[in-house]
Amino acid sequence: MANYLQIGALIEKDNGLTAYSDVANSDGVIYAFLETGRSSDLFSEKQFGEFGEAAILTLIVDAEQKNQILENLAKNLGLNEKDQGLVFEETALLKCS
Repeated sequence: MANYLQIGALIEKDNGLTAYSDVANSDGVIYAFLETGRSSDLFSEKQFGEFGEAAILTLIVDAEQKNQILENLAKNLGLNEKDQGLVFEETALLKCS
């Protein structure tokens, strides 16, 4: 079993900024990166005509703490209550020296 996993989220920009602040320093998060831009689909709020502000949050996490981190991320994004975006777990990562 690999030591690390990648978790990604495509979310609205404001939610991404909040989630990044809350999740980036959590136990088990090795690396966190937030990229923002505009998206023409997925989100109903369009601040720029056909486009809305979006964020992609990428986390590299300790495989043993994956479930706890996913639950924390879902809670911070409000995914359990409403449609706020997509969260996905990627393939296992191997640490290279």
